[in-house]
Amino acid sequence: MSRIGKLPVSLPDGVTASLSGQQLEIKGPKDAKVFTFTDDVTIAIEDSKITVTPRGKSKRARQQWGMTRTVVANMVHGAKETFKKELEIRGVGYRAQLQGNVLKLNLGLSHDVDFQIPEGVTVTVPKPTEMVVEGTDKQLVGQVAANIRDWRRPEPYKGKGIRYKDEYIFQKEGKKK
Repeated sequence: MSRIGKLPVSLPDGVTASLSGQQLEIKGPKDAKVFTFTDDVTIAIEDSKITVTPRGKSKRARQQWGMTRTVVANMVHGAKETFKKELEIRGVGYRAQLQGNVLKLNLGLSHDVDFQIPEGVTVTVPKPTEMVVEGTDKQLVGQVAANIRDWRRPEPYKGKGIRYKDEYIFQKEGKKK
């Protein structure tokens, strides 16, 4: 049994939801999204709450139950507020700057990395060593942050690279004489 799937998703003020067939549409002050759910679950809207229930007791229905509820909860949150991932760069000479819709990263490679920022996501660079990725789609924000981090992951000896703001890197000891 899904424990997260049992919880109803409450709609905050300013967010509306409508259901038509297998599509759930959520509108809010920040964004409007449409989600097409599978036949394995049933979605109901009652008293400004969205409930997800499985159809049957198959393994796939139980898997889709919790996943669908989480996707709906993220859509509701994204319609009201934005999701945010903060990245920081550590390393001598490593820096980032924003030029229009392109994030220029100087990461000690033989060339600068030009990262094209996709639609639906905004990237700000408050300091040359800090980046903030924001958007209304949680999956897209996390994917863009992970793609930026993949250019120079933090290494375990000196900790140089791009890391999430709250990420802890286990430092290895290095050589002994």
